[in-house]
Amino acid sequence: MTGSASELARRLGDQAEAVCREYLSNGRRSGNHWIVGDVRNTRGRSMHVRLKGNAKGPAGKWVDEQSGEHGDLLDVIRESCGLVEFRDVVDEARRFLAMPRPQAQDAGAQRQPAAARGSPDAARRLFAMSQPVVGTLAERYLAGRGILLTAHERALRFHPGCYYRDLVTGEMQTLPALIAAVTSLDGRITGLQRTWLAPDGDGKAQIADPRRSLGHLLGNGIWLGLDPGTPVPVMAVGEGFETMASLRTVMPALPVAAATSANHLAGLTFPPGCRRLYIAADADAAGRHGIERLSQRAGEAGILALALRPQLGDFNDDLRHLGPTHLAAWLSDQLVPEDARLLPPSG
Repeated sequence: MTGSASELARRLGDQAEAVCREYLSNGRRSGNHWIVGDVRNTRGRSMHVRLKGNAKGPAGKWVDEQSGEHGDLLDVIRESCGLVEFRDVVDEARRFLAMPRPQAQDAGAQRQPAAARGSPDAARRLFAMSQPVVGTLAERYLAGRGILLTAHERALRFHPGCYYRDLVTGEMQTLPALIAAVTSLDGRITGLQRTWLAPDGDGKAQIADPRRSLGHLLGNGIWLGLDPGTPVPVMAVGEGFETMASLRTVMPALPVAAATSANHLAGLTFPPGCRRLYIAADADAAGRHGIERLSQRAGEAGILALALRPQLGDFNDDLRHLGPTHLAAWLSDQLVPEDARLLPPSG
C-alpha cells in the first residue's frame, strides 16, 4: 500500500464507525466491532470490523470469518461501492472524509443548530445521511428507467426514509428517495434534488409531487462525469436528471449536467475549457426559452452550442422504448464528427 493510501486508511480508521454506517449499512455495532454479512454489505454476521484500535490491531481492520477475506476500510469502500479503479476508491474516500460529520454532544453541551429549511447546509446534511445507491431501491428505480450508470457516480445517493411534506394538507411522511447532489464546478454541494420512490422501487411514489429540489441551484447542476477543476472541452446539458442520465448511459465518456429547470438551465455556469456544448431538448416547447438563453450565453463565451433532439418525448423515452443501440445511432447523426468517439463502438 502506498504512503498516501496508508494515510487515507488511517484517517478512515479514525472514523471507523461512521464509515461502517455509510458503506456497511446492513450491519450493526456490537461492542468494539461492526458486524455485517460481508464486505459487499450483505446482511449477516460473519464479517467483523474493529471500531477502535487495541492490542490486536488498528481501527478499521476487518475479517470475514466465513470467506477468510480481510482488509481495511479502503477495501470496504471499494467492494461496497463496486469500484474497480484505485483512483475511484481514493476519490470516494476523500469525498467521505470531506463530508460534515454529526457532532457528539456532551451532556451539558449546546445542541448544534438545525440547518435552515431549504438551505445548502440542509442539502449537505441530507446528502451526508444518505448512502451509495448500489444494491438499493434507487438502483432498481434507475434500472427500471433503462439508466445504467457506473457505481462511482458520486452525485447520486439513496435515503431509505426521506421526509415528504404534502404542501396542501401539511401531512408529513417518510419515503425512500433517490438523492442527486447539485454542485458547483468545484464539487461543493449547493443543493439537492429528491425523487421519492415507490416502496418496491418500481417507479416514483404515488404522491402529488414526487420530485423536489432545494438549496442554491442557479448556476449549478447535477453533474455526472465531472472531475472538479479539470477542463471539459465537450459536454451536454439539459433540464431533467433522467434525460441527462440517459445520455450518459449511452455516452459514458461525455460529462453531463442536469440543471433541474428551464430557468436554471439558462443560467448554468460553463466549466473551464468548454468549446462545444450539446443542449438536450425535449419534444415539447416548455423549456425553449431556457435553451435559447443558454445558447446565447454560450455564443457570447465563444462556445459552440448544438441541440440534441429525441425521437420521442425525451431521451429517457428513447432509451426505454427504442433501446440504447438505437439511441446511440440516432445521436451519432447529431454529433460533430470529432465527437463520435464519445459513443461506444457499434456491434
